[in-house]
Amino acid sequence: MSKINPNTLQAAIQTLLSESHTKTGKPLRKFPESVDLQVNLKNYDTQKDKRFSGTVKLPRVARPRFKVCIIADAAHADAAQKLQVPMKNVDDLKKLNKNKKLVKKLCNEFDAFLASDSLIKQIPRIVGPHMNRAGKFPTSLSSGDDIMGRITEIRSTIKFQLKKVLCMGCCVGHVEMSAEDLKLNITLAINFLVSLLKKNWQNLKSVHIKSTMGKPQRVF
Repeated sequence: MSKINPNTLQAAIQTLLSESHTKTGKPLRKFPESVDLQVNLKNYDTQKDKRFSGTVKLPRVARPRFKVCIIADAAHADAAQKLQVPMKNVDDLKKLNKNKKLVKKLCNEFDAFLASDSLIKQIPRIVGPHMNRAGKFPTSLSSGDDIMGRITEIRSTIKFQLKKVLCMGCCVGHVEMSAEDLKLNITLAINFLVSLLKKNWQNLKSVHIKSTMGKPQRVF
């Protein structure tokens, strides 16, 4: 059962949104501000305790401007072009010639990659280990998959991973979302994280939400 107080969460979201909009409701900044979840854990020993990792799809798209590129076979290339989705084919990858700087440049150009399942096993051989090292190795795209559906899924999926420190964060939305949609995403994200913790809510020290340029708002 969730221990997030719905009134506290609602008030925090309203404050966050009011601080990022003018009195007429227009965004204050010229760029789209994201809304991040900032979490501090307690009673965890990162040296001894098992480090967890988990992904969850949120009810609403958290990162609509997340740039996804398709590494496509012929069929997916045609579909991607019709949808005006960024696309690279095998020849484009071969031109990189396993050059670390060129592969890194490609990885920096996009936030995530999808690759036709007929090509995915060839990618390490063509570009070397650099995409994997950058954390950008493609997710498999099957022949019957809905490309836009898969991109929406990527833009809606977040990851929690415990590393060497007891704080973590992830994007759960943006300031152009409604308060209700933000509430849905934040609640699901926190409840999912709690399910990964060894002592659940007892391992949660504090949770804040924060827009890119705004002040942190405590929700737990």
